[in-house]
Amino acid sequence: MTTKAPYTAPRKPSTMLAVLTVVMAIIVVWYAGAIHLNSPQIIDRYEKKELDWSFTQLAVDSWNMKRAVLPSPHQVLVELKKTIIDKKVTSKRSLVYHASVTLSSTLLGFVLGAGLGIAFAVGIVYVQTLDKSLMPWIITSQTIPILALAPMIIVVFGALGITGVLPKSLISMYLCFFPVTVGMVKGLRSPQPMLVDLLNTYSASKWQVFWRLRLPSAVPFLFASLKVAIALSLVGAIVAELPTGGQAGLGSRLLSGSYYGQTNLIWAALIVAAVVSASLVSLVGVVERKVCLRLAGGQEVSHEH
Repeated sequence: MTTKAPYTAPRKPSTMLAVLTVVMAIIVVWYAGAIHLNSPQIIDRYEKKELDWSFTQLAVDSWNMKRAVLPSPHQVLVELKKTIIDKKVTSKRSLVYHASVTLSSTLLGFVLGAGLGIAFAVGIVYVQTLDKSLMPWIITSQTIPILALAPMIIVVFGALGITGVLPKSLISMYLCFFPVTVGMVKGLRSPQPMLVDLLNTYSASKWQVFWRLRLPSAVPFLFASLKVAIALSLVGAIVAELPTGGQAGLGSRLLSGSYYGQTNLIWAALIVAAVVSASLVSLVGVVERKVCLRLAGGQEVSHEH
């Protein structure tokens, strides 16, 4: 008599394998895109010189074109090596130096925007007048294009003699306060009315209701919005660096690459910005896990939004 083996569910692929698969797919598409965009110039060069060519030769020349429309991945890696490893951190040609300049504006703008968003949210939840008057203006503020607003802020503060980190951080603050405000308002209003009434029956003050019930309930919503806000803060800092004429920051590197046709530099700066953004979001996620574990009394909890 034979017995059937117990059913075992198929093993799910690891997260690392899934990430590597996506990265490999992006690289393949990237190389194919480089051939498609760079080949017209290469073919035109072949025809002018009346050279015989094959697809293999066309692909190789497209991937190694000096002023490519779309540089190949290995060209971007070479540019990253030149601007990160081969340059001193203090060099103004180092992307590490420019990333640090952008990061300082990003973090200051994020702190200011998060503080402003939390303050607005508390006011909106507890003051009905602010809910009616302030919330529509907060939503309307996000309809103003940041590309139009950033030069005005830079020029006005420059006329007042204020330059450097502060004007750029204000643009970052403008972008990141909105998701924090919306997320925090939703979080503070998330407790069930029955729980609020229960605390009121015990004569709890508004401060006690806020500290014991509303704030812990808002923590998951707050961190979800902070992840969005810190990424937007980096975008705001980069946009704010564009009107400065290419002095310092990742935005200045993008501008310089655009002026001089250095597409390799543009892509290298974009990749560094993406790495910085992902690192900041991951850091917020680490803080979120620690805070949630502490609030849960040391037990991992999952929150559904």
